[in-house]
Amino acid sequence: MKCDSHIHIYDRAFVKAGESQVFVENADVAAYRRVQATIGTQRVVIVTPRVYGTDNAVTVDAIRQLGIDNARGVAVLNPGVTDDELAALNDGGIRGIRFTLYTAKNAAVGFDMVEPLAARIAELGWHVQLHWTAEQIVEHEALLHRLPAKIVFDHRARLPLKDGAHHAAFGIVRGLADAGRAWIKLSGPYLDSTAGLENRYADITPMARAWVQAVPERLVWGSDWPHATETHKPDDAFLLDLLAEWTEDDATREQILVTNPAVLYGFAI
Repeated sequence: MKCDSHIHIYDRAFVKAGESQVFVENADVAAYRRVQATIGTQRVVIVTPRVYGTDNAVTVDAIRQLGIDNARGVAVLNPGVTDDELAALNDGGIRGIRFTLYTAKNAAVGFDMVEPLAARIAELGWHVQLHWTAEQIVEHEALLHRLPAKIVFDHRARLPLKDGAHHAAFGIVRGLADAGRAWIKLSGPYLDSTAGLENRYADITPMARAWVQAVPERLVWGSDWPHATETHKPDDAFLLDLLAEWTEDDATREQILVTNPAVLYGFAI
Protein backbone atom coordinates (compact mmCIF):
# COMPACT_ATOMS: atom_id res chain seq x y z
CA MET A 1 0.00 0.00 0.00
CA LYS A 2 1.42 3.35 -1.08
CA CYS A 3 1.91 6.14 1.45
CA ASP A 4 1.78 9.91 1.13
CA SER A 5 4.10 10.73 4.02
CA HIS A 6 3.49 14.46 4.42
CA ILE A 7 0.15 16.29 4.32
CA HIS A 8 -1.73 18.79 6.47
CA ILE A 9 -5.42 18.76 7.38
CA TYR A 10 -7.32 22.00 8.02
CA ASP A 11 -10.73 21.82 9.67
CA ARG A 12 -12.49 24.92 10.99
CA ALA A 13 -14.09 22.88 13.77
CA PHE A 14 -10.68 22.85 15.48
CA VAL A 15 -9.67 26.50 14.98
CA LYS A 16 -9.83 28.51 18.18
CA ALA A 17 -11.28 32.00 18.24
CA GLY A 18 -8.69 34.67 17.62
CA GLU A 19 -6.29 32.50 15.61
CA SER A 20 -4.35 34.79 13.26
CA GLN A 21 -2.56 32.24 11.10
CA VAL A 22 -3.69 31.73 7.53
CA PHE A 23 -6.31 28.99 7.21
CA VAL A 24 -6.50 26.82 4.09
CA GLU A 25 -10.02 26.21 2.86
CA ASN A 26 -11.23 22.93 1.32
CA ALA A 27 -8.46 20.92 2.98
CA ASP A 28 -10.35 18.63 5.33
CA VAL A 29 -10.42 14.84 5.41
CA ALA A 30 -13.14 14.58 2.77
CA ALA A 31 -11.08 16.70 0.39
CA TYR A 32 -7.98 14.61 1.00
CA ARG A 33 -9.86 11.37 0.30
CA ARG A 34 -10.41 12.74 -3.21
CA VAL A 35 -6.66 13.34 -3.53
CA GLN A 36 -5.98 9.77 -2.48
CA ALA A 37 -8.36 8.50 -5.13
CA THR A 38 -6.57 10.59 -7.74
CA ILE A 39 -2.98 9.67 -6.91
CA GLY A 40 -3.60 6.07 -5.86
CA THR A 41 -2.24 6.18 -2.32
CA GLN A 42 -3.87 4.35 0.58
CA ARG A 43 -1.76 5.42 3.55
CA VAL A 44 -0.98 8.88 4.85
CA VAL A 45 1.01 10.78 7.47
CA ILE A 46 -0.66 13.96 8.72
CA VAL A 47 1.47 16.77 10.14
CA THR A 48 -0.20 19.34 12.38
CA PRO A 49 -0.11 22.71 10.56
CA ARG A 50 0.98 25.80 12.45
CA VAL A 51 -2.49 27.41 12.45
CA TYR A 52 -3.24 25.06 15.37
CA GLY A 53 -0.10 25.79 17.38
CA THR A 54 0.48 22.89 19.77
CA ASP A 55 -3.14 21.70 19.65
CA ASN A 56 -3.03 18.42 17.73
CA ALA A 57 -6.73 17.55 17.97
CA VAL A 58 -7.29 18.14 14.25
CA THR A 59 -4.58 15.62 13.38
CA VAL A 60 -5.79 12.96 15.81
CA ASP A 61 -9.35 13.41 14.53
CA ALA A 62 -8.17 13.03 10.92
CA ILE A 63 -6.35 9.81 11.83
CA ARG A 64 -9.57 8.53 13.40
CA GLN A 65 -11.57 9.36 10.28
CA LEU A 66 -9.06 7.79 7.92
CA GLY A 67 -8.43 4.78 10.15
CA ILE A 68 -5.40 4.21 12.33
CA ASP A 69 -4.40 1.14 10.31
CA ASN A 70 -3.53 3.41 7.38
CA ALA A 71 -2.96 6.83 8.94
CA ARG A 72 -0.34 8.25 11.28
CA GLY A 73 0.40 11.73 12.60
CA VAL A 74 3.21 14.07 13.54
CA ALA A 75 2.43 16.49 16.36
CA VAL A 76 3.74 19.88 17.43
CA LEU A 77 4.45 20.06 21.15
CA ASN A 78 5.99 22.22 23.84
CA PRO A 79 7.70 21.16 27.09
CA GLY A 80 4.44 21.53 29.01
CA VAL A 81 3.00 18.37 27.48
CA THR A 82 2.22 15.78 30.16
CA ASP A 83 2.98 12.07 30.09
CA ASP A 84 -0.75 11.35 29.98
CA GLU A 85 -1.13 13.62 26.96
CA LEU A 86 1.75 11.86 25.21
CA ALA A 87 0.13 8.49 25.91
CA ALA A 88 -3.18 9.71 24.49
CA LEU A 89 -1.47 11.04 21.37
CA ASN A 90 0.31 7.73 20.92
CA ASP A 91 -3.00 5.87 21.19
CA GLY A 92 -4.40 8.29 18.60
CA GLY A 93 -1.73 7.43 16.03
CA ILE A 94 0.90 10.13 16.60
CA ARG A 95 4.38 8.81 15.85
CA GLY A 96 6.59 11.90 15.88
CA ILE A 97 6.96 15.57 16.79
CA ARG A 98 7.92 18.34 14.42
CA PHE A 99 10.35 21.17 15.08
CA THR A 100 9.78 23.91 12.51
CA LEU A 101 12.80 26.08 13.23
CA TYR A 102 13.85 27.28 9.79
CA THR A 103 12.37 30.64 10.74
CA ALA A 104 11.79 31.86 14.29
CA LYS A 105 8.27 33.17 13.56
CA ASN A 106 7.01 29.65 12.89
CA ALA A 107 8.70 27.99 15.87
CA ALA A 108 6.69 26.59 18.79
CA VAL A 109 9.91 26.08 20.78
CA GLY A 110 13.61 26.85 20.33
CA PHE A 111 16.61 24.66 19.60
CA ASP A 112 17.18 24.31 23.34
CA MET A 113 13.99 22.25 23.66
CA VAL A 114 14.74 19.75 20.89
CA GLU A 115 16.86 17.41 22.99
CA PRO A 116 14.65 17.38 26.12
CA LEU A 117 11.51 16.69 24.09
CA ALA A 118 13.30 14.10 21.96
CA ALA A 119 14.29 12.22 25.13
CA ARG A 120 10.67 12.05 26.23
CA ILE A 121 9.22 10.81 22.96
CA ALA A 122 12.06 8.37 22.26
CA GLU A 123 10.60 6.13 24.96
CA LEU A 124 7.46 5.83 22.81
CA GLY A 125 9.44 4.91 19.71
CA TRP A 126 8.55 8.22 18.04
CA HIS A 127 10.82 10.30 15.81
CA VAL A 128 11.68 13.98 15.64
CA GLN A 129 10.83 15.66 12.34
CA LEU A 130 13.03 18.65 11.59
CA HIS A 131 12.12 21.45 9.24
CA TRP A 132 15.47 23.21 9.40
CA THR A 133 17.63 24.98 6.88
CA ALA A 134 20.77 23.23 5.65
CA GLU A 135 22.82 25.83 7.51
CA GLN A 136 21.00 25.03 10.76
CA ILE A 137 21.73 21.33 10.24
CA VAL A 138 25.44 22.13 10.00
CA GLU A 139 25.35 24.50 12.97
CA HIS A 140 23.63 21.93 15.18
CA GLU A 141 25.44 18.81 14.01
CA ALA A 142 26.53 17.88 17.54
CA LEU A 143 22.94 18.13 18.75
CA LEU A 144 21.76 15.85 15.96
CA HIS A 145 24.25 13.18 16.95
CA ARG A 146 23.12 13.37 20.58
CA LEU A 147 19.41 12.92 19.90
CA PRO A 148 18.08 9.63 21.28
CA ALA A 149 15.20 9.42 18.79
CA LYS A 150 15.06 8.72 15.08
CA ILE A 151 15.28 11.84 12.92
CA VAL A 152 13.25 12.75 9.84
CA PHE A 153 14.46 15.67 7.75
CA ASP A 154 11.74 17.64 5.99
CA HIS A 155 11.73 18.63 2.35
CA ARG A 156 15.04 17.12 1.19
CA ALA A 157 16.82 18.73 4.17
CA ARG A 158 16.29 22.09 2.42
CA LEU A 159 19.60 21.91 0.57
CA PRO A 160 20.23 25.22 -1.22
CA LEU A 161 20.16 25.15 -5.01
CA LYS A 162 23.62 26.63 -5.44
CA ASP A 163 25.25 23.83 -3.45
CA GLY A 164 22.89 20.87 -3.60
CA ALA A 165 24.58 17.65 -2.58
CA HIS A 166 27.89 19.51 -2.16
CA HIS A 167 26.54 21.34 0.89
CA ALA A 168 27.96 20.12 4.19
CA ALA A 169 24.44 19.30 5.40
CA PHE A 170 24.18 16.54 2.80
CA GLY A 171 27.09 14.68 4.31
CA ILE A 172 25.78 15.11 7.85
CA VAL A 173 22.31 13.84 6.99
CA ARG A 174 23.67 11.02 4.85
CA GLY A 175 25.93 9.91 7.68
CA LEU A 176 22.97 9.76 10.05
CA ALA A 177 20.93 7.87 7.45
CA ASP A 178 23.75 5.42 6.78
CA ALA A 179 23.92 4.77 10.52
CA GLY A 180 20.20 3.93 10.55
CA ARG A 181 19.27 7.03 12.53
CA ALA A 182 17.72 9.34 9.94
CA TRP A 183 15.21 9.52 7.10
CA ILE A 184 14.60 12.17 4.44
CA LYS A 185 11.32 13.31 2.94
CA LEU A 186 11.19 13.90 -0.80
CA SER A 187 8.58 16.64 -0.63
CA GLY A 188 7.90 20.33 -1.20
CA PRO A 189 9.97 20.94 -4.37
CA TYR A 190 8.43 24.40 -4.71
CA LEU A 191 9.93 25.54 -1.41
CA ASP A 192 13.40 25.91 -2.95
CA SER A 193 12.86 25.87 -6.71
CA THR A 194 13.31 28.96 -8.84
CA ALA A 195 12.42 27.07 -12.03
CA GLY A 196 8.84 26.91 -10.84
CA LEU A 197 5.85 24.78 -11.62
CA GLU A 198 5.89 25.69 -15.32
CA ASN A 199 9.36 24.16 -15.60
CA ARG A 200 8.54 21.09 -13.49
CA TYR A 201 10.78 22.29 -10.65
CA ALA A 202 13.66 21.03 -12.77
CA ASP A 203 16.31 22.66 -10.59
CA ILE A 204 15.31 20.35 -7.72
CA THR A 205 15.93 17.20 -9.76
CA PRO A 206 19.72 16.92 -9.19
CA MET A 207 19.47 17.03 -5.40
CA ALA A 208 16.46 14.69 -5.34
CA ARG A 209 18.39 12.21 -7.46
CA ALA A 210 21.40 12.60 -5.18
CA TRP A 211 19.30 11.47 -2.22
CA VAL A 212 17.87 8.56 -4.21
CA GLN A 213 21.33 7.41 -5.25
CA ALA A 214 22.78 7.82 -1.77
CA VAL A 215 20.17 6.38 0.62
CA PRO A 216 17.11 4.95 -1.20
CA GLU A 217 16.28 2.81 1.82
CA ARG A 218 15.91 5.95 3.97
CA LEU A 219 13.54 8.02 1.81
CA VAL A 220 9.80 8.63 1.92
CA TRP A 221 7.67 10.74 -0.43
CA GLY A 222 5.12 13.36 0.55
CA SER A 223 2.77 15.55 -1.48
CA ASP A 224 2.76 18.41 1.09
CA TRP A 225 -0.95 18.80 0.31
CA PRO A 226 -2.74 21.25 0.42
CA HIS A 227 0.36 23.29 -0.51
CA ALA A 228 -0.35 26.13 1.91
CA THR A 229 2.66 28.17 0.77
CA GLU A 230 1.64 28.20 -2.89
CA THR A 231 -0.64 30.65 -4.71
CA HIS A 232 -0.64 28.45 -7.81
CA LYS A 233 -1.07 25.00 -6.33
CA PRO A 234 0.49 22.07 -8.21
CA ASP A 235 -1.51 19.02 -9.18
CA ASP A 236 -0.78 16.18 -6.77
CA ALA A 237 -0.62 13.57 -9.51
CA PHE A 238 2.04 15.70 -11.18
CA LEU A 239 4.04 15.79 -7.94
CA LEU A 240 3.90 12.02 -7.69
CA ASP A 241 5.01 11.78 -11.33
CA LEU A 242 8.12 13.75 -10.38
CA LEU A 243 9.19 10.81 -8.26
CA ALA A 244 9.47 8.79 -11.47
CA GLU A 245 11.89 11.44 -12.79
CA TRP A 246 13.97 11.25 -9.63
CA THR A 247 14.20 7.44 -9.53
CA GLU A 248 15.40 4.95 -12.11
CA ASP A 249 13.22 1.90 -11.55
CA ASP A 250 9.92 0.63 -10.17
CA ALA A 251 11.62 -1.23 -7.33
CA THR A 252 13.08 2.00 -5.91
CA ARG A 253 9.76 3.80 -6.20
CA GLU A 254 8.06 0.88 -4.42
CA GLN A 255 10.64 1.14 -1.66
CA ILE A 256 10.04 4.88 -1.21
CA LEU A 257 6.25 4.71 -1.40
CA VAL A 258 5.55 1.41 0.36
CA THR A 259 8.36 -0.32 2.26
CA ASN A 260 10.16 2.65 3.79
CA PRO A 261 7.07 4.41 5.24
CA ALA A 262 5.80 1.10 6.62
CA VAL A 263 9.04 0.70 8.55
CA LEU A 264 9.27 4.33 9.68
CA TYR A 265 5.65 4.84 10.72
CA GLY A 266 4.82 1.33 11.90
CA PHE A 267 2.33 0.28 9.25
CA ALA A 268 1.73 -3.41 8.60
CA ILE A 269 4.01 -4.78 5.87
